[in-house]
Amino acid sequence: MSLTNSVSFLRDTKSIGELSELIVATALARKGYLVAKPIGENARYDLIIDLDEKLSRVQVKTGRLRNGAILFNTYSSHYHRKGGVCKSYVDQIDFFGVYCPQLCSVYLIPLSDTAPSSGSLRVHATKNGQNSHVRWAEPYLISVEPVLDLVVGAQVVDAVAGSSLLLPS
Repeated sequence: MSLTNSVSFLRDTKSIGELSELIVATALARKGYLVAKPIGENARYDLIIDLDEKLSRVQVKTGRLRNGAILFNTYSSHYHRKGGVCKSYVDQIDFFGVYCPQLCSVYLIPLSDTAPSSGSLRVHATKNGQNSHVRWAEPYLISVEPVLDLVVGAQVVDAVAGSSLLLPS
């Protein structure tokens, strides 16, 4: 099994979100941000970043590449027996940290640069050549690295790939 494909087992949204959170936090730290995580799961944000002594709240989302754009939800949704509830992040976060697995890229987008229900970052030109009102991904890009290189570094990946790990029985 190739280590670069070892994250393909992730099928449930919680596991996918946790991996995205780890990747975004690592990318932010590599860019010079101090990164903290709130204790517990009741905060409306996933990370706290500190740059130049200014704290900001970051909600992490997994983006999907569709028709030349990275799409992500800018709300949370919870489903119970009585139905679903969607909540906006307005006034509760400062940024979205978006990881796009198809491009191995991480973006940091101010909340003010997104719509209340969805976010879109264009990575390829539109088919009709439209440029006005297009939010290009490049200004928000903070990292483009393969997942395992980003999280643990290439030397560690190579060392683990070349060793046989024995687990206690």
